[in-house]
Amino acid sequence: MKENIRLLIVDDSRVMRDAIADMFSYGSSIQVVGQAANGEEAIKAIELTQPDVITLDVAMPVMDGITALKHIMIKKPIPTVMLSSLTLEGARVAFDALRYGAVDFIAKPSALHDTDLSEQEADIRSKIEYAAAVEVDAIKYIRSSHHNMVQEYSLENGRPEKVVAMGTAEGGYGALLKIIPHLSQDVPYSYLVTMYTIREHVDAFASYLNNISSIHVKRAAHDEVLRPGVVYLNSGLDYTTVHEQGDDYTLHVSPAPFASRKGAIDMLMFSAADILKENCIGIVLSGTGFDGAEGLEEVVRMGGVAIAQDKMTSLCKNMPTTAHDRAKESIYVADKDIAETIHNIFSMNNNSNSSGSEQTG
Repeated sequence: MKENIRLLIVDDSRVMRDAIADMFSYGSSIQVVGQAANGEEAIKAIELTQPDVITLDVAMPVMDGITALKHIMIKKPIPTVMLSSLTLEGARVAFDALRYGAVDFIAKPSALHDTDLSEQEADIRSKIEYAAAVEVDAIKYIRSSHHNMVQEYSLENGRPEKVVAMGTAEGGYGALLKIIPHLSQDVPYSYLVTMYTIREHVDAFASYLNNISSIHVKRAAHDEVLRPGVVYLNSGLDYTTVHEQGDDYTLHVSPAPFASRKGAIDMLMFSAADILKENCIGIVLSGTGFDGAEGLEEVVRMGGVAIAQDKMTSLCKNMPTTAHDRAKESIYVADKDIAETIHNIFSMNNNSNSSGSEQTG
């Protein structure tokens, strides 16, 4: 982490700008170097203040946050954290911002919010600190050919041929936006994703992804039967495990007893590897810490395929790097290539099965 982080605050509310600035008025490594009331002012202020991180409001006059973000990412990419309300519409715009290059989003601090103000301040501070450590080259505008699709999903009966278990923390939204919308519904796999965010954000993100993907996306539910062609998202605040019940695979979802210790990804991968063995694919994406490293090692030990997001595309490299180092047979793959890698695994298995059938015949 940088010793001194230069922060530019952009919000049309003077009260909100001052409230955020006051969080770093003393005893902080974050230095507020400028404020702006709209997107146009922000673009000018960037040249004058040379910030390391920007907090950017969405709804502003003259130039809104999304338009400003596009300009910033084209002219001079800077790690940007969006300020958004937690309404359904606010969440949708926040996820749009992640596609356009923002590294994360945070709820606007409010004394009326259920969360204690000190917790909100800690959340804002931690996200600014990790944004400052992001490699600018990893910030990319994500194009989606499926945006605003209205689609009928044909959910197959029977259990999936393979289960893909993914885990991510900080920086994971962007990686998942480059993977899930590009998964094919023609591949008979189930996808389990543990992401470190609150449950309400999982619900909103699942709904958002479902509207831009050609594969069905939903939040994981307890005792749910896994079906091919479905992505099941769950929060790292819960332990989600795979079980075999008759001819089906089912999910067990329960609150994590020690959620702050970040063990939910390992728990998911251990259970999937134990049940699926060589039919498990484990993937560790961007995040801090080391959750997922032991789980990915277990995927390899049980004969499955292990993938870690490569360093160049990871906003936070700790988790995938640690996992790759521990799971010696894992491979590094860029986030934008992970969906294609999964499709290639399916194609190779199909070709192998076809060749075996022909030789037997």
